[in-house]
Amino acid sequence: MKMLINVPETVVADALRGFAAAHPDLVVDVEQQVIVRRGAPYEGKVGLVSGGGSGHEPLHGGFVGRGMLDAACPGAIFTSPVPDQMTRAAAAVDSGAGVLFIVKNYTGDVLNFDMAAELAEEEGVRIEKVLVNDDVAVIDSTYTAGRRGTGATLFVEKIAGAAAEEGAPLDRVTAIARRVVESSRSFGVALTAVSTPEKGGPTFDLPEGELELGVGIHGEPGRERRAMMTSGEIADASVEAVVDDLRPDAPLLVLVNGMGGTPLLELYGFTAEVHRALAERHLPVARTLVGNYVTSLDMAGSSVSICQVDEELLRLWDAPVSTPGLRWGC
Repeated sequence: MKMLINVPETVVADALRGFAAAHPDLVVDVEQQVIVRRGAPYEGKVGLVSGGGSGHEPLHGGFVGRGMLDAACPGAIFTSPVPDQMTRAAAAVDSGAGVLFIVKNYTGDVLNFDMAAELAEEEGVRIEKVLVNDDVAVIDSTYTAGRRGTGATLFVEKIAGAAAEEGAPLDRVTAIARRVVESSRSFGVALTAVSTPEKGGPTFDLPEGELELGVGIHGEPGRERRAMMTSGEIADASVEAVVDDLRPDAPLLVLVNGMGGTPLLELYGFTAEVHRALAERHLPVARTLVGNYVTSLDMAGSSVSICQVDEELLRLWDAPVSTPGLRWGC
């Protein structure tokens, strides 16, 4: 595999140096691997911290900024950050109003964020945690107890981030974040395997002419392998999976997410099929976001995430945001 890297051992550090050069409005500690919103902490504002393994960009570092996260902790490729990173991030963004940890449901992330919360609280920082577990494809696996955290992480970070930006207290921001988790579901499909710098090639075998329904964002197995399907057939399977589980009765936010290796031309065509599948089920769409937001390095494929929203959640979704990976209303 050809990759635009120096050596696998420095991939994350090299990327962080480039991230710092491209985004001087953020404070990037390359050595400690913490990205912080410049000017933090903001007086009276709840701090939002998230993080996870690198390889899912722009999640999470690309969502640090006004209206979303105050800090992010990137780990090694597909590997949880360590508690020291999260503790440093919490200290950097705590104004005295407390800090919310947004955690994807993977065993390493959960354990390390739990440990970081204990360490931060020993230093006088009030911590709340929200666990994102939106993936309907698999319940319990080698990687998780319960469902995996995937695309809905973006919904949580954006909506809770807007609430924090408005000055909502920690208990209110936490309650809103948990409501978003409860209202969200996701389902992913892989057309090709993911390749990591360390391996230098695909991490699993996905034969030509087959796809993986329900794949995880690290290439974890899904529900089943099938012969290649059309865009419309994949949309039907994805929409059926999320709708049957959530059974929404309110307008939807829809994220049509690329896994990193799928062109926007294909994603927009797929979005048309997702809208068609939702319309056939008489489900109204309030907003749609299309692009590569929660990726898996070079994997070709897509995920569909939905979140049913009321007036408050939709208002917070529409609130201004200014980050490297998401920007509107500013």
